[in-house]
Amino acid sequence: MNISRESEERESTELLLSVMIPARNEAVSIRECLASLVKQSEDDFALGREWELIVIDDASSDATRQIAMEFAGVTVLEAPPLAEGWTGKTNALWFAAQQARGKWLLFTDADTVHEPGDLRRAMHEAERYKVALLSYSPRQLVRGVWQRTLMALIFADLAQTYPPRLVNLADSRVAAANGQFILIRRNTYMRVGGHKAVRGSLIEDIELARHTKHAGESLRLRFAADAASTRMYGSLSETCEGWRKNLALLFPDALSRGLWKLIQAALLFGLPLLGVWLYLNVARTPVIWAVGLWWAWRVRVHYANTAKAHFPIADALSSPLALPLYGWLLIDSWMQKHLRHRVMWKGREYKA
Repeated sequence: MNISRESEERESTELLLSVMIPARNEAVSIRECLASLVKQSEDDFALGREWELIVIDDASSDATRQIAMEFAGVTVLEAPPLAEGWTGKTNALWFAAQQARGKWLLFTDADTVHEPGDLRRAMHEAERYKVALLSYSPRQLVRGVWQRTLMALIFADLAQTYPPRLVNLADSRVAAANGQFILIRRNTYMRVGGHKAVRGSLIEDIELARHTKHAGESLRLRFAADAASTRMYGSLSETCEGWRKNLALLFPDALSRGLWKLIQAALLFGLPLLGVWLYLNVARTPVIWAVGLWWAWRVRVHYANTAKAHFPIADALSSPLALPLYGWLLIDSWMQKHLRHRVMWKGREYKA
């Protein structure tokens, strides 16, 4: 059997895994991320011998590139100029993936910290479940009451809209992945078009999963506090800015969903006041009981849904506080997509 010189060269230089991190002005977080990844190297899983670690600097104006270059064994690439119709992240990852040498490709974010051994375990998990794409939803690191409560609400809705149980079923149309940790076989990635196929999407992780599943490949998505943790945003304002850009993409019913969140807030906070007023002014016991029972039912439904977000119980209990803010963000994201048709993210403007 004749083998081309290009194939021979590929086989001779092929590694088990390529880890790729797109980075644009990530000086605050990338050092901890890279330190956690470099620690993955062990005698039987040596960086440079079995796997490679690639950072793609996407025109950063801070010290991102310099910090990445401090780590021995890390390859730092410069993302090519951004072409029309691409996002910065898809442009950076597609460029790196074409040069990567791993049989498996792992796309992870600069704000994600990896637990010891999670790379090796992830590949074993993908092989055990015979999937082409494995994605982890890391433990979310948050600070402050408002960020905690808002993130709990958002991740509860994500868990309902993209339930892992359905994502993992081959005969289900539901597909999803979390861009903070996506492990995919190289041959599958290239066959479905990789990030080039989703080049204009601001939810490229979801779209890549959809392309993969529609191609007949199996997916696996799970909550993985045992594997990684992520601090997506440093402040409440950053949290609002980040989610505003893609809530309407993640939830096609963002407008009605946002209005319902505002109604929920009015009911959860207003019904107890209504019950007190009825007791003091009307004193109709059946009406008060009806109001009280309905309110208790709504509270139970709310907490049952929020529990799916895998946030601490204190965050779930206080999450109603963020309902008005979350409702407004959903509505504003819908207006941004359908009325303004523009999204600003990391100093760049994209078509929504």
